[in-house]
Amino acid sequence: MKKAVIGLNIKYFTRAVVFGILQFICLFLPYVNIEGSKHNFFHMTSMLIHTEGGSKLNVVVYGTIVFTILSFGFVVVNLISKSKVKVQIWQCLQAINTVAITVLLFSTKTIVEKAGLARGFLNKDLGLGYYGGFIFAFLTLIFVMKLNETNTGYIVLTIMGIIWMFPILWILLTALRAEQGYYVGYFFPKGLTLSNFTKLFAKDSVIPFGKWWVNTFIVAICGCVLNTLIILATSFTLSRTRFAGRKAFMNVLMIIGLFPGFMSLIAVYNILKGIGLNQSLLALIVVSAAGAAMGYHVSKGFFDTIPRAVDEAAIIDGASRLQIFTHITLPLSKSIIVYTALVNFLAAWSDYIFPSMLFGDKQSSYTVAVGLYWLTDFRRIDRYYTQFAAGAVIVAIPIVILFIWLQKFYVEGLSGSVKG
Repeated sequence: MKKAVIGLNIKYFTRAVVFGILQFICLFLPYVNIEGSKHNFFHMTSMLIHTEGGSKLNVVVYGTIVFTILSFGFVVVNLISKSKVKVQIWQCLQAINTVAITVLLFSTKTIVEKAGLARGFLNKDLGLGYYGGFIFAFLTLIFVMKLNETNTGYIVLTIMGIIWMFPILWILLTALRAEQGYYVGYFFPKGLTLSNFTKLFAKDSVIPFGKWWVNTFIVAICGCVLNTLIILATSFTLSRTRFAGRKAFMNVLMIIGLFPGFMSLIAVYNILKGIGLNQSLLALIVVSAAGAAMGYHVSKGFFDTIPRAVDEAAIIDGASRLQIFTHITLPLSKSIIVYTALVNFLAAWSDYIFPSMLFGDKQSSYTVAVGLYWLTDFRRIDRYYTQFAAGAVIVAIPIVILFIWLQKFYVEGLSGSVKG
């Protein structure tokens, strides 16, 4: 009969132990194949230590070995005597080990070539020891987390988080890369620099990135304020009042919303050109505000959850519809206001299709989405790709900060469960 341990799901213990042992065994199997010679992790470590120079990324190889051994050590410790604390330590070590061996997938090429051990190294030259260790590291982590009764959702999020961080890390490292060029055959840069960021704002730069950023910020602020007011007003009207044609109006908006917006781009562009608003930021603001009412669905659903008794009490006290909206409904709807404002603010930073058609070759009016895409043209991409990556990082920073700051309200606005 298996001994029960409080806080542990013992039925996963055997699988966690087996995969942990298999990962440890993989340290002795071929890690890389260099010019026909196969080397395991320990032999590779010896070669790197005795090589002059080399890459700072060698520490990833050392770290993978160290944390694999430490994790295996806690396999042995828990075989002797299991406890909640010991399994938690094992889980932490295995998580670090899994990250290390994953990073090794992208850094081995740089490590091998910097050490002068091979040229033109490809991931197909990685051996059974690496790929086996990679797979067993994830399997061990999964079953240790199950053993530790970690929520299944956290297991999925942990694995997906490790995978999702690499595109972000890629664009960040590309922005800091000293070597120019669109394509390089390695993940980690050979040199790091901040010049890609400073070049974007240099006075003699052919890239008016500062102007693009200001243009986008103006459109984002104006769109945020106007669109939020229009959406909230429309939502309140459709939620709280009954008038002839109300349902027909809502159905029309819903049907129109089923069609993608770019279907009307040519017609809208010709209208704007006819009134002299093409190639201007005002056109973006006007078009955005004109279609804002179609986004009423979420906020209307939120307003529907506010009891009508509140409105009726205010009407008895002599309040008008406008006073009910401004003094009662809006204070109770802080979360949906923040959600609506945030969505409309972010839209300006990612909108590309309409601005690219609207501005044409007028570079001074570009928003960041259009401007950064202009840098990826085949005539410019090899020269400006690292600056494109730097621009993407600069655009992302304020958006990420804003989103994190307002995340609580964002989630509440989606759920509609909290009313101030």
